[in-house]
Amino acid sequence: MPFAVYLLGLAVFAQGTSEFMLSGLIPGIARDLQVSIPAAGLLTSAFAVGMVVGAPLMAVLSLRWSRRFALLAFLVTFLIVHVVGALTTSYGVLLGTRVIAALANAGFLAVAMATAVALAPADAKGRATSVLLGGVTIACVAGVPGGALLGEVWGWRSAFWAVAVALVPAIVAVLRSVPGGAPDPAGPRALGELRALRRPRLLVLLVLAGLVNGGTFCTFTYLTPLLTGDTGIGAAWMPLMLALFGLGSFAGVTVSGRVADRRPIRLLVICGPALAAGWALFALTAGAPVPAIVLVFVQGTLSFAVGSTLISQVLYAATGAPTLAGGFATAALNVGATLGPWLGGVSIGAGLGLRSPLWLSALLVAAALVTAAVAHAAGRPSPANPVEKEHPAEAQ
Repeated sequence: MPFAVYLLGLAVFAQGTSEFMLSGLIPGIARDLQVSIPAAGLLTSAFAVGMVVGAPLMAVLSLRWSRRFALLAFLVTFLIVHVVGALTTSYGVLLGTRVIAALANAGFLAVAMATAVALAPADAKGRATSVLLGGVTIACVAGVPGGALLGEVWGWRSAFWAVAVALVPAIVAVLRSVPGGAPDPAGPRALGELRALRRPRLLVLLVLAGLVNGGTFCTFTYLTPLLTGDTGIGAAWMPLMLALFGLGSFAGVTVSGRVADRRPIRLLVICGPALAAGWALFALTAGAPVPAIVLVFVQGTLSFAVGSTLISQVLYAATGAPTLAGGFATAALNVGATLGPWLGGVSIGAGLGLRSPLWLSALLVAAALVTAAVAHAAGRPSPANPVEKEHPAEAQ
């Protein structure tokens, strides 16, 4: 795997830290800017909405630029808005920086996926995807707890400064390692890529990725209240539990990177039903600490193994639309990451208990399995079948 792909993963780590770290900084931001906790919480929602809307829009915009210029433009924008966020005393300005940061992050991910796939060998799209998504999982394991620690010791602004500093080597690395070159004319490329995105199997893959990610974040968002409430694990252990989920996530993308290029069907057929069953088992055994701790790691592994494999199959299926496919894949993941927590919150608010997000996660993954089965029965290839036809090595 080219070293430049790992450098892109470093940039994804820094941006992933920014996306998730606010969960531990909300109280400090609310106190410092003299706003309510719900108002401070809107900073997270603004970022999520910006990611969903921005992914396809920024992908289209980036078609006018070379990939190196697009990556640099998005990274520099991301850095600048974090500097502004660290300096501002205005809640409105901070909210605006989160929206702009989300747009830049969405654009970067879309172009980074296309760049990683272009730099990697033709039969290694799964490995390239796992490197990028590995940056997100490392952010969960190290970056988010680190941001929370900085917020506790030096205030929430220090976490924003840390993200800005972490982006500097990524910018230098992209400048030195990602090939330049002029882009093709924007109009024909955009129209051609949009036409390629109309393939039914590609649309099915995007739906599956959104459903699986929705199930992941439906539970992950409420993991702390579940474990401290129904399971009875002390609040002091929560950083370790979240890190355990992150370690499982990293294991999942690592497994996907090794298997998804050659045995995607086998991985999805085995891990997909296991993921749905695991969420149901978690709901049934959440009152006992030992199975809950085991399942935190197992479900993190299965969730990201399946999710990463689906995204790699999106990139395989969209060879005629590499940049827009990355943008729509990013949007699909973030639709799931927005819809899942909302459904979990609705279920808890309706009095269904802290385990209800676990049941919803199982239902969302089950819905993905049913969707895949119906699409296959209707004559549309299952997610990995097209790849097997295009890459005979996978069937060996």
